[in-house]
Amino acid sequence: MTLTAHTAPALRDGVGADHWIGYREPLVIAHRGASGYRPEHTLAAYRLAVDMGADYIEPDLVSTRDGILVARHENELGHTTDIAEHRGFAHRRASKVVDGREVTGWFVEDLTLAELKTLRATERRPRLRADNRRYDGRFEIPTLDEILTLAEVEGTRRGVTIGVYPELKHPTYFASIGQGMQQPLVDVLRRHHLDRPNAPVFVQCLEVTQLRALSLLTRVPLVQLVDASGQPYDAVHAGAQQSYADLLTPSGLRELAGYVSAIGVHKDLVLPDGRPCTGPAGLVEAAHRTGLQVHVWTLRDENRFLPQDLRSGDGPRAKGDAFVEYERFFDAGVDGVFTDFPDTAVQTRSWWRSERYGRRARYERVSPDATSSSERLPPRGLDVSRSATQ
Repeated sequence: MTLTAHTAPALRDGVGADHWIGYREPLVIAHRGASGYRPEHTLAAYRLAVDMGADYIEPDLVSTRDGILVARHENELGHTTDIAEHRGFAHRRASKVVDGREVTGWFVEDLTLAELKTLRATERRPRLRADNRRYDGRFEIPTLDEILTLAEVEGTRRGVTIGVYPELKHPTYFASIGQGMQQPLVDVLRRHHLDRPNAPVFVQCLEVTQLRALSLLTRVPLVQLVDASGQPYDAVHAGAQQSYADLLTPSGLRELAGYVSAIGVHKDLVLPDGRPCTGPAGLVEAAHRTGLQVHVWTLRDENRFLPQDLRSGDGPRAKGDAFVEYERFFDAGVDGVFTDFPDTAVQTRSWWRSERYGRRARYERVSPDATSSSERLPPRGLDVSRSATQ
C-alpha cells in the first residue's frame, strides 16, 4: 500500500475530497472502544481507546423507550449489564423476535433513559477476558450525545481530531415498533455540528435499505457493512434474494458507490484464510476502482480469533502474534481496521509505516493501565463515566 492520500470518491452529492485528505495510512477504529481492556461501549473504553491513539471510536446504537440512542451491541441487555441483579426490572423480562430470531431477556426499548442509567456495564466475554471483570458494575451505559461530547472534549485537550463511527443496530426491527433510528441519529449529529461531508464521522449499517434511507437525510460519509455470508436482514424481511455476496460483485460495488463512501467487510472477505497476499487483495482493488474505501472487522489479539499460524501460548485466551495479522491487512491495502486492541493496531501501524521509510521499530506490549495513567478505578456503584462530558 503506497503512503499517499487516496483519491477522493466521486460519490453522492456532498461527499467530497475534504473528508479523505490526510488519510495516508490505515485508520485504527476502536471496536466498541478499547473493548479488549474494558467492558465494551462504556466511556471508560472509549477514553482508553483515545489514550491509545485510535483514530475513531465505534459505538453501536440502539434506542430506549423514549427514543434516545445509546451504545449497546444489541438491544438485549442481559449479557452486558447487571440488569438481572435489579429486582425492580424482573417483570420486564420478555421474549421477542428480533431480526428473525427469538430472544429472551431485558430489552433497551422497554426502558426509558432514566431507567437505563441505573444499570452498569459488565464484561461480555468474562471467560476470555477475566481481567476485565474487575470493572463490572463501575460504568453506566452512555448515550450517543455523551460519546460525541467525549470525542470533542478529549480531542480539544489533545489538539487532535477524534472521529466517531456509529453503527445502527437492528434498524428494521426498531422501525417495526415505531422507533425509527435515522432521524434521531441525524438530530444528534446536527446538535454537535457534525452533519456535514467532511465531519470526522462514518455511519455504518448491515442493512441496505436503511442505509439508503439515511443517505437522504444526512451528508456524513456512510459505510455499508458486509458479512462473510448470508443476507442483510432488511432483505430477509422483505422476502428479497439479495445476499451480502451480491453487494461485492462489480455491479454491486458500483451501486454502493452511489450512496456510501466505504465498505466495512468481514476480514475473511479480504484474506480468506488469514494468510498474507502479495500486493493489494482482490476485493480491495475492486473497491478502490469504484472509489470505495475498505475497512475490515474485527481484529483481536487472542488466539481464539487469530489465524492458526499466528497462535502461540496455551489456550484461546493467550495473546498470539497479532502484530503480524495487522501487517498482513495493511499490506493487503485496506484503509482501516476495527480492533478490540487499538494499542496493538497503532503500534503495528507505526512500525509498518517506518519500515517503508527504511527504519524498523520494535514491537513492545505496553500495559493498558500505563497507557491511561489518568484513569483511576472508581468505587463500585459510583457513576463517574460521564465526568468528561458534563
